[in-house]
Amino acid sequence: MLRTSAFRVARAASRPSIARIAVTPAHTYNHFIRFESTKAEQPPQTDAAKEAWRKARDLKDKLNHNWDAVTLTYEQVKPKTLSPSPDAYLIDVREPDEVIQGSIPSAVNLPLSVLSNSLHLHNGAFKEKHGFDKPRLAQEIVFYCRSGKRSATACDIAKRNGYTNLFNYEGSWLDWVQKEGTK
Repeated sequence: MLRTSAFRVARAASRPSIARIAVTPAHTYNHFIRFESTKAEQPPQTDAAKEAWRKARDLKDKLNHNWDAVTLTYEQVKPKTLSPSPDAYLIDVREPDEVIQGSIPSAVNLPLSVLSNSLHLHNGAFKEKHGFDKPRLAQEIVFYCRSGKRSATACDIAKRNGYTNLFNYEGSWLDWVQKEGTK
């Protein structure tokens, strides 16, 4: 039996790809990557660099701080659809195949899947791609989706991109359809 297992090891060693797979533990690579990524987060050694690092970390923490967007109800959104304003957007973050089923009057579509990249576009490129002017940073924006989950994510993405006047229509499309009595 010892002779058989020694023969198998010798035969595996003669084939480099098999020997490497058999000898190298899988967790070795993950540990190495984690160690390197943690190492990169260490603060610099000079006082000026430490202060700059602290300020950058505090700004990152402020941006990543959990916050809740102001939520709106059907009663608060309805008047916005009856008299739309160029200073306020009602943005549907559903995908185009969902929007085909219907949308809230005066809403524009900006799918969540492209929202982050689109907010980085210049005004002209944004208008060419989406068909409406790019929202200004302080402009009122109400996001909605199907049930209110993706619109909350959209609020978070917009906040992280510098937008300040954000609202989430909590009930979103499902609530709108129920209250309007239409499908």
